[in-house]
Amino acid sequence: MIPLYMDEHVPKAITIGLRLRGIDILTVQEDNFSGKSDPELLDRAVHLQRALFSHDDDLLSEAMKRQCAGQVFYGVIYAHHLRVLIGTCVKDLEFLAKFGEIEEIKDQVIFLPLKR
Repeated sequence: MIPLYMDEHVPKAITIGLRLRGIDILTVQEDNFSGKSDPELLDRAVHLQRALFSHDDDLLSEAMKRQCAGQVFYGVIYAHHLRVLIGTCVKDLEFLAKFGEIEEIKDQVIFLPLKR
């Protein structure tokens, strides 16, 4: 199972939908990490051993920097907020969380929607 760390810009409907499906979720707000920089959020996700889900384009740049530098992170899952519906995010995140392992997405960026 992949535990998820939700960026502060993720709609609550996604978090609620995933919790109703039994997914292990921690939000940035619940963790008192609102307003932190992208590097700080990725560092926190590493400390918590959680994949970070976001709609933030800038986070993709930070993930790429870490990939190029060989810095460890536990995966970034990205969905563009105008191109992926909330229901699709919930379904795809549920699939990843339930059927994946954190080590499988380590140091990777995964884009939603998933292609199945």
